[in-house]
Amino acid sequence: MGRFHRLVLLAAIAAAPATASADVFKLYGEVQGGGMYGKGTQGDQKAKSFFGQAKGGAYGAQIGAEFLIFDGHVSHRQYVNGDGLKTWTQFGVGLHFGMDSGSEEEKKVGKGGYFSANAGIAFGIGTGAQVMPPLDNAQLTDKAFLLEGRFDFGKHLNKVFDIGVAVPVSYGYFFKSGNGATANDLSTHYQGVQVEALLVLRANIRFL
Repeated sequence: MGRFHRLVLLAAIAAAPATASADVFKLYGEVQGGGMYGKGTQGDQKAKSFFGQAKGGAYGAQIGAEFLIFDGHVSHRQYVNGDGLKTWTQFGVGLHFGMDSGSEEEKKVGKGGYFSANAGIAFGIGTGAQVMPPLDNAQLTDKAFLLEGRFDFGKHLNKVFDIGVAVPVSYGYFFKSGNGATANDLSTHYQGVQVEALLVLRANIRFL
């Protein structure tokens, strides 16, 4: 059985020759800022979709971990427009693929460009206003299960920091939440899409 586990690990490494670095495992954190556009596509509540009402300026942070081609992360973003501030917190898992550009000398010192793509599933919760701790169900306005993708490109500043642009895209099945809303009431369900363009500063902690 030990030999089988080693073969699986070697196969996984061989299947990901173009990862953004030679890392086997790393933790990362990001600060983000930019804008978001979204809309409801189907359902009784599509005119009141979370991302349709929240579209505008966006800023936030994300933390995560990558192991080979696998990625898990938690993100929190706040959206600001003429209707005030709304928040969205999302928990996601998926696959990560990427590649570096630049000379061999640049790669050795952690510099050069990069491109990466992520795809996965997520669960998110939204509030129609700034969160007032402790968070309770009365503050939640929307919940969702989502399919998400993300494209990144930018530059490695050194072996720790990257700066670039991220374009997350998602499609989700949403439920209106809060007091009086029930999950089995189909009139509270809707579907929607959103896309963001974010300037990202990332810090990486590499272990292997």
